[in-house]
Amino acid sequence: MTIQNPKNMTPDDSEQHEYDGPSKSQIKREMHDLLDLGKIVVELSRDQIKQLPLSERLEDAVFLAQKTTSREGRRRQIHYVGKLMRDAPADLIRQQIDTWKNGSVEDTRAMHRLETLRDRLLNSDEALTEWLSQNPGVDVQSIRAQIRAARREQMANSSLQPGQEPQRKNFRALFQTLKSVSKPAGALPEPTDDEYS
Repeated sequence: MTIQNPKNMTPDDSEQHEYDGPSKSQIKREMHDLLDLGKIVVELSRDQIKQLPLSERLEDAVFLAQKTTSREGRRRQIHYVGKLMRDAPADLIRQQIDTWKNGSVEDTRAMHRLETLRDRLLNSDEALTEWLSQNPGVDVQSIRAQIRAARREQMANSSLQPGQEPQRKNFRALFQTLKSVSKPAGALPEPTDDEYS
């Protein structure tokens, strides 16, 4: 039996023996990322954890880590959570945590639309008429009363002395009413530049 000398290998032979998988350092980075994700999950509330796509085994490990009070025991349990994270849909978990932390893009846009709508309703009776036509089930007297109260509040705030705290109770209440009433299609169209000139 002859042992083939690597020097006698053809280029085709050497290509067949190359390893195409992730490097050791890449695997190590991924393991640390999963461990960090596990630490974040352990810090979440029980209700949030229940909403994540975790296996029963992983969920139990997370709850046990939360209950563990000794420093070393908790560290070991979190490492175990990180190990179980290898089989979990880490990207989905990160995405959900990011949504909780920062709010979704859609939520942010909806918030800005409502703020713009509130400002337009405070500045224009025509805007209120248009919005009411798009939201026929609204209590007209109640919304008009809230707008009047918020306008009075704005007027009072405009004459405050430096250092005095502005009142925003009615301003916020109007926003909450709009939030509870508005449908996604109920927002007014985006204002044009010449609308406020």
